[in-house]
Amino acid sequence: FARNYRDREQLAALCAEVHGLRNPPLPITIDHEGGRVQRCRDGFTALPPMRRLGALWDLRPDDALAAARHTGYVLAAELRACGVDFSFTPVLDLDYGRSRVIGDRAFHGDPDVVALLAAALIEGLREAGMGACGKHFPGHGWVEADSHVAIPVDERDVKEIARDMAPFARLVAAGALDAVMPAHVIYPQVDDRPAGFSPVWIDMLRRDVGFDGVIFSDDLSMEGATVAGGIVERADAAWMAGCDALLVCNAPDSVGRLLEEWAPAIDPQRAGRTLGLLPDRPGLPWPLLLRDERYCAAHSGDPQITQILTDWIRMLSL
Repeated sequence: FARNYRDREQLAALCAEVHGLRNPPLPITIDHEGGRVQRCRDGFTALPPMRRLGALWDLRPDDALAAARHTGYVLAAELRACGVDFSFTPVLDLDYGRSRVIGDRAFHGDPDVVALLAAALIEGLREAGMGACGKHFPGHGWVEADSHVAIPVDERDVKEIARDMAPFARLVAAGALDAVMPAHVIYPQVDDRPAGFSPVWIDMLRRDVGFDGVIFSDDLSMEGATVAGGIVERADAAWMAGCDALLVCNAPDSVGRLLEEWAPAIDPQRAGRTLGLLPDRPGLPWPLLLRDERYCAAHSGDPQITQILTDWIRMLSL
């Protein structure tokens, strides 16, 4: 989070210290999407909100795909240069113009366009050695309430929600997603529990969509998670529903309680899936990154790419 970041040097030292705690190292993750959800800013490229890529698609689809690939590469390469392993991106929610918390984080309202732009962004992530996490399954774009501060309820039936699930299904079929994060949204026509606490939804993700990667809970300190009870009950509910890794992001006292009181059965399969998020190669150190052909092309090396990106990606201050 931004509260953990001062500058690139501090971030690299922090990541090295965390990685040094054990072997194999703990995966270090971050919410770093671009736009208003970009945790590291000073010394990093200002990335666009994904809606801008969708707007470009409506004008010049090929340019939008190129911009998405380069955005994904810059996003991942800069984080990997500092030791961060994985970012919770891309958002696959559809832009219905309704959700306050999703808003311009979504690529587009058309599920086919979302899938294509997300696939291009993921291609860029992978070129820099980073996996991808699709969120928020089965779709957070329809509900107006913000699950950080409320308990959203989506009254649509599963046939209507299938449109929101389409980008997830398409990217899973293509082998593009390493992780998926369910939404803290209740879909009462399907189950009375939020998707991240619902064996029904997680079984649908595994069985019907065919996803075999890591399932992350969304932040268990969010208001949308409170329906499951206290922090121990929330963790147990997410674990029993089928989540592999549980996030407690904004409640440090709850983390201590959870570590003291929660004792799940060891599950080597879940642990193995999570460790699979570790990159298979180190990131380029920052001095080498600044000379990397792919990175330079995304900023200024290729006139066409420069034209694509100049509206929303400012030059990195060296």
